[in-house]
Amino acid sequence: MMLHNKVAVITGAASGIGREVAILFSNKNAFLVLCDVDKGQLIKTTETIKKQGGRAIPVVADVSNEKDVKKLIEETIQEYGQLDIACNNAGVGGELATTADYSIEEWDRVININLRGQWLCMKYEIQAMLENGEGSIINIASILGTVGFANAPAYTAAKHGLIGLTKTAALEYATKGIRINAIAPAFIETPMLEKAGITTDEEMKASVVNLHPMGRLGRPEEVADAVLWLASNESTFVTGHTLLVDGGYTVQ
Repeated sequence: MMLHNKVAVITGAASGIGREVAILFSNKNAFLVLCDVDKGQLIKTTETIKKQGGRAIPVVADVSNEKDVKKLIEETIQEYGQLDIACNNAGVGGELATTADYSIEEWDRVININLRGQWLCMKYEIQAMLENGEGSIINIASILGTVGFANAPAYTAAKHGLIGLTKTAALEYATKGIRINAIAPAFIETPMLEKAGITTDEEMKASVVNLHPMGRLGRPEEVADAVLWLASNESTFVTGHTLLVDGGYTVQ
């Protein structure tokens, strides 16, 4: 009952971390608005929640498109009358290439989705939450927002920017009842890693696993548990914080 009658928007809810956050929030009695560009998988997530007795609506939207984001928040207010929680999870990994060899087109795509998109979501989420007088926003960043990582310049830059944006917005709205935090996961077993070949290539997977002192990859539900804590009244004096869920990756 931690989120009883709370209204939550979750972006990137079709799979991976977003899907696990949606299921967990539903189990805690939240009312959900689920967003993704993948309509088929988004509908599947929504149907799973409804079959378990939860309440959720799907909204197909591209977070890098202002009109789509504005529509997402408008539909949330039309359906539920308020917005209490937002988990801004939508993102892409991007191509792997050195900084000088990175294509301009791919740079723009990654920055537009992973940074501009998060900012657009926050822009309209905050406006809605100001009407309530309170709210909690959780941005899904990455350990690559805290350290460098060769051959991922756009992703690393976007996640560093997101953590800076989170801190700035947290300062701006600290007296307005809106808490804004970030979570920085390490390598989590999601479709994004599968698409990059990390979880399907045994040699590559082993090398990535070895980067984590705990000796394994993270699970989406472990990130979802952290999101829940930041979304709930269990963390009412926490804002501007980046919570590392990284199996010890960044303490080395």
